[in-house]
Amino acid sequence: MSNTQMDTGMKAVPAAATEQPIIIGLDIGTTKIAVIAGRKNEFGKLEILGFGRSNSNGVRHGQVLNIDETIRAISSALRDCYASNPNLEINEVYVGIAGHHIKSLQTRGDKVRKNTDIEIVQDEIDELLADQYKTYIPAGDQIIDVIAQEFTVDNYQNIPNPIGHGGVKIGANFHIITGDKNAIRNINRSVERAGLHAKDLVLQPLASSAAVMGQEDFEAGVAIVDIGGGTTDLAVFYEGILKHTAVIPYAGENITNDIKVGLGVLKTQAEKMKTQFGSALADETKANTFITIPGLRGMPAKEISVKSLANIIQARMSEILGFVTYHLKQVGLDNKALNGGIILTGGGSQLKHIIQLTEFETGLNARIGFPNEHLATGHIEELTKPTYSTCIGLILKGCDDFEHNRKQFEKGFKRVAVPNGLKQVINGTDVEKSENEIDEEEIKKRKSLTGFWDKFKDRLVDLFKEEGDAHL
Repeated sequence: MSNTQMDTGMKAVPAAATEQPIIIGLDIGTTKIAVIAGRKNEFGKLEILGFGRSNSNGVRHGQVLNIDETIRAISSALRDCYASNPNLEINEVYVGIAGHHIKSLQTRGDKVRKNTDIEIVQDEIDELLADQYKTYIPAGDQIIDVIAQEFTVDNYQNIPNPIGHGGVKIGANFHIITGDKNAIRNINRSVERAGLHAKDLVLQPLASSAAVMGQEDFEAGVAIVDIGGGTTDLAVFYEGILKHTAVIPYAGENITNDIKVGLGVLKTQAEKMKTQFGSALADETKANTFITIPGLRGMPAKEISVKSLANIIQARMSEILGFVTYHLKQVGLDNKALNGGIILTGGGSQLKHIIQLTEFETGLNARIGFPNEHLATGHIEELTKPTYSTCIGLILKGCDDFEHNRKQFEKGFKRVAVPNGLKQVINGTDVEKSENEIDEEEIKKRKSLTGFWDKFKDRLVDLFKEEGDAHL
């Protein structure tokens, strides 16, 4: 009998799912540090139990440079998160990694089976994956992740999951992601000295992808473009597999600096102008519209053309999208092959007219990706912004690890309710949907990305237990 109970004249209501742990995502970005605590409910949706953020210091282009400043920023975000929900206990976190030091390469691995009398089992796939960690990479780099793309068994190709197949030889194409050892160590130190333990390290473009993609996107083929503060992260999916990842070292902070230099204003003024009046298309702005900037220390006020501002933004965004097109050409997916087009997310995706510029520069359809698809109803609007796609994706990764027994989690999970401060209130009433109002079809949609992370087998190197950091 299924896990739903039928009653005459009543809708099917799912029984309570296996109790889920609280997962903490930590996004160490160039402009912000975000800490979000969440747990899946019985319908496979994320309930946000705590939320904190702070301005980021010590991080440049997605890479931790000043450890002390980064620790202070993480601690500030943690205090903010505890303030949102004092009942939380935050010890282990899933941490995102990006930065221009991230590289990727394609390899091929094959293995002749020792026992061909039985079907292929998980241990044989694990051995094949483990062999890829012996791949030669430049000195100073470290393998972060090995992701199987598609398998072959003897002469049969494009097998998504070879377990249960029979054959003599098993092989696969692999996507290997590497990073600079020192950059990884700096993240490690910052997290540990902020009083936390990094449970896992996740490539940021994969985390963002999990947060904004639906199952139909995964099958149609899409490019996820996460425009952050210091880097633009790219993940390309085609025919159900991860084809390519890249970190482009230009993003929102470069646009802000361009405005600062080009218009002769302070960096804080440049950031406000970008977010309040900026546009990615100069042709969509009015030539006779001006912004008045107060003068410094008695100097006269300065008037700046909105069109001049848009020209600066468009120039840099066109450069970033040019890199996106270049990477798509590298894997032969720069034409109409990606039926799902481009999904823009991250803080930079909130620029006006960014969709139109993206479609013009790449020739592909584009849309904004929001993480609200995976959130339970009734949360404050702030949490549904593309800015938090990476952090929401990190929580989804932790939930998937728990569901597939990839990590050890504590038993007897503490019951923590969604705090009132994170609930959306309209006319004095919390916006929540009754379980009885959610039909089976909606439940299926809510679980559409179950197994997303299953596509990318978790084979992370233990990056956070280096003997050299034992004294920290």
